[in-house]
Amino acid sequence: MHTDEAVHAVKFGMLLENNFYRYDSSEYHGPTLYYFTLIPAWLESAKKITDISETTLRIVPVFFGILLIVLLFVLVDGLSWQIVIAAGLLTAVSPAMVFYSRYFVQEMLLVFFTFAAIVSGYRYIKSKHIGWAITTGVFLGLLHATKETCIIAFGSMSIALFLTFLIQDKFTGPTQKSFRKINFWHIVALIAAAFAVSALFYSSFFTNPAGIVDSYLAYGNYLNKAAHNDWHIHPWYYYLKMLIFSKYLSGPVWSESLIVLLAAVGILAAVFKKGITGVDFQLLRFLSFYTIIMIIIYSAIPYKTPWSMLGFLHGLILLAAVGAVVIINVKSSRFIRIFLAVFLVIGGIHLIMQSYLSNYKYYADSSNPYVYAHTSEDVFSIVKRVEDIAKVHPDGKNMYIEVVCPDSDYWPLPWYLRSFPNTGWWSEANMEVPAAPVIIASPGVEPDIIKKLYDLPPPGEKNLYVPLFDSYTELRPTIELRGYVTKELWDKYLQNKDLSSKDLN
Repeated sequence: MHTDEAVHAVKFGMLLENNFYRYDSSEYHGPTLYYFTLIPAWLESAKKITDISETTLRIVPVFFGILLIVLLFVLVDGLSWQIVIAAGLLTAVSPAMVFYSRYFVQEMLLVFFTFAAIVSGYRYIKSKHIGWAITTGVFLGLLHATKETCIIAFGSMSIALFLTFLIQDKFTGPTQKSFRKINFWHIVALIAAAFAVSALFYSSFFTNPAGIVDSYLAYGNYLNKAAHNDWHIHPWYYYLKMLIFSKYLSGPVWSESLIVLLAAVGILAAVFKKGITGVDFQLLRFLSFYTIIMIIIYSAIPYKTPWSMLGFLHGLILLAAVGAVVIINVKSSRFIRIFLAVFLVIGGIHLIMQSYLSNYKYYADSSNPYVYAHTSEDVFSIVKRVEDIAKVHPDGKNMYIEVVCPDSDYWPLPWYLRSFPNTGWWSEANMEVPAAPVIIASPGVEPDIIKKLYDLPPPGEKNLYVPLFDSYTELRPTIELRGYVTKELWDKYLQNKDLSSKDLN
């Protein structure tokens, strides 16, 4: 589990166990992820955080990732069957899309609600039916209730819609005719639905009205964090470089340049209305404007995390599907058509291979560009050793454990040690609290830990501690953790280990 996943998991655990959620405008983002996760948890009859697993949590983004493909079929009359099928295939094999649809973070929900709002809005413009207006409002409300970056989607959609109508004005006649057909009360219903759904979630289903106001005050904190968090500050080309070409250490070459290249073809087809038939070019132009604006905004914001690019990556995928159909239908010599077909097949196979490698081989490897400050596999060794020590402790999993890391940099351990209720989490060594039989700490606090263990206790009350881990142990790349356990417990652990080995033999 990534650190962010673990934070959200523990936050969800509070909702599951205590039926309590309060929106925090400084951290954690919106509430939709937590409330939708209640569904698989209830289906499993889970009552507490120890009853759920990573599958319970991650099935939620997986579900919305699948819905992202299903939703394409609502746009068949605007995109054509060829484009819908191509878009579905590209979404299903895009390494970034697949990788992050398994992350328990808000991004996949954000992408789905954005696309659902676009689809519903398009259906409303085509039909002028109030049902689609309300549906659009519902998805806009869910979008706002998911993450603060919804403001980028709102701005991009609004500008793209304006530019699309502007081009319509220039080439096909006045825009006001389109606006005259829109019922004013339908727009009122759309806005009301959006605000109602957003308020429902942010108020914790009307148990915390202050959450509604906090959801709007949060943007001050969001903008400040986007400009001043040095850890996540990256150059403007960070996302584009990641998509076009990445090669780290001894890992493979990573590239979704096929999608970027095909998207460029799709944009040209939308602008010049060439190379494709049976589509709504106004829709294609809207998607082109929307995607380009999203790329510009996200590239301009210094604060960058890889999963944040999913919004415009999905737009690129839709346009890449257009480009793929243009290439498939190109009127040229047989040799060129065969060459282009082979090019698409090889490019698709490369995407499939990358999806497999990123999710089943390099899922926690720094050579994978989508692995971002991800938890080391050493976390399993940490948990296994703590569990083995608990087996020989009189209190079992109720034994006291101290975890000491500056700035609370011990995540995702609270998730992995969730079955140990008497774990103390500290940012510095607490000299007032008796030393635990098991201590996990950052190297930087080791001098304070040693002082607590050997300088403070009076004679006759000191315990000898030995290393808990057999070798260098990382929580994340370059983030070392050290462990300490009383020699008495360690000896019992070794005896139990020897007995278990004999029993196996």
